Amino acid sequence: QVQLVESGGGLVQPGGSLRLSCAASRSISLVNSMAWYRQAPGKQREFVALVNSGGSTAYADSVKGRFTISRDNTKNTAYLQMNGLKPEDTAVYFCQAQYRVGLYWGQGTQVTVSS
Repeated sequence: QVQLVESGGGLVQPGGSLRLSCAASRSISLVNSMAWYRQAPGKQREFVALVNSGGSTAYADSVKGRFTISRDNTKNTAYLQMNGLKPEDTAVYFCQAQYRVGLYWGQGTQVTVSS
């Protein structure tokens, strides 16, 4: 079993920045990919960003140019740097890790963008 713990969420004004962290209980050098998803109230969970084992990244069109995903294998942690935040970015953000032995999710962290 793998535990993923997100942190770094909070309340921020439009145009502000936050950095989310996802700490894994198992080495992330073993993962095929790590990703961030988000779920706004009344909406389905949606893909935000992904980084694979080779370091390649992918982003949802809505966050391209504003968000950056990264990983630090030495700390078993993935990050999501979010700049230029908009009210429509308000959601619970979830971390996902695809290990060879299974797919795991964190419990989520709330991000609220409001003035």
